[in-house]
Amino acid sequence: MDVFVVNCGSSSIKFQLFDMSDESVLARGMLERVGTDQAELHLTVGGRDVRSRKVGPGGSDHRVGLKTIVEALIDAGAIESVDKIGGVGHRVVHGAESIHESRIIDKSVLKVISDNCQLAPLHNPANLAGIEAATEALPNAPQVAVFDTAFLSDLPAKAYRYAVPEDWYKTHHVRKYGFHGTSHRYVTLRTAELLAKPVGQVNLITVHLGNGCSMTAVAGGKACDHSMGLTPLEGLIMGTRSGDIDPAIVFYLAGQGMKYDEILSELNKRSGLLGVSGISNDMRDLLAAGATGDEMARLAVEMFAYRIAKYVGAYHAILPRLDAVVLTGGIGENSVGAREVICEQLVGLNAELDPKRNEATIGGQAGPITTDQSGLAIWVVPTNEELMIARDTQAAVAERK
Repeated sequence: MDVFVVNCGSSSIKFQLFDMSDESVLARGMLERVGTDQAELHLTVGGRDVRSRKVGPGGSDHRVGLKTIVEALIDAGAIESVDKIGGVGHRVVHGAESIHESRIIDKSVLKVISDNCQLAPLHNPANLAGIEAATEALPNAPQVAVFDTAFLSDLPAKAYRYAVPEDWYKTHHVRKYGFHGTSHRYVTLRTAELLAKPVGQVNLITVHLGNGCSMTAVAGGKACDHSMGLTPLEGLIMGTRSGDIDPAIVFYLAGQGMKYDEILSELNKRSGLLGVSGISNDMRDLLAAGATGDEMARLAVEMFAYRIAKYVGAYHAILPRLDAVVLTGGIGENSVGAREVICEQLVGLNAELDPKRNEATIGGQAGPITTDQSGLAIWVVPTNEELMIARDTQAAVAERK
């Protein structure tokens, strides 16, 4: 069975085509600048780059974009026809409290996605556009929604509720939902395999570090706490997001004359690593600048690692035991320097970095980066959200049949 995985943003369509007989990637790519006449398709088939091409005028919406992608897959020999695709898996950001697992898309699922557009205004509308476009381009393939929030739906009330008036929760749905759930779920399952333990017996702290960053406490294979909240702004310091701040800062700045939409924009787009350093939201740039004496770049990296260490300490305290802290995402998988600074901040938990393991565990390699004698085991496990979506899609289609 071939599964087509689609991740639609407001201005992009990322995709991968899997042969589920061996979970190999037949093709992958991205359509950029959706919504403009400069939309451009990048496609790789069987590890070979196919020439990028402009979609051109009239090809700037998701509907025409998906049709163009499918035609390109056929032209490049990745599939013989649309009938070869047995299911389409869609990354959907927000299912709120309504859906706790991946589902075949029907009217009720579409309604849930639509109803929660207010909670994910930048993502759910684009996810809906992708579902509509894929349904038109691949009318015979079952469409499956895989929700970012699903893995985090197991959080207990003491973790997901905020200490605010009850009607804020009941009327306005103010609670912690969390994000990156598909990544945290994949890493949990993969780490259990690597530790040779049943997933129901692993206790982990999974740390997804990219431009967006989040952490999940996992007890017995299930999420029991998470760093992001009602929105992705809560929690860790990120590329351009502030993470945790005193909420009164918002009202203080409003009192100083700033508009609320300006404050929100700056907290999401001009804060975090970029806001502190003043030069970049890219960890590679900051490590390089810090090494040459840029104090603000160095401070940004230290604050980033310090916040992670604080969450590790908090999550360690609520878990019955801890098998490993697991780093993933672009920074977690590839930044040797950032991992070194994080380990330095965890010396209070007797973390002892193995420099050789740290250097070796990049580029898709999984394994521990601490010594065998370390009081805290820290692992790197590459994530694969697309494969998780493909697996869920295959399972949902098989269950329906």
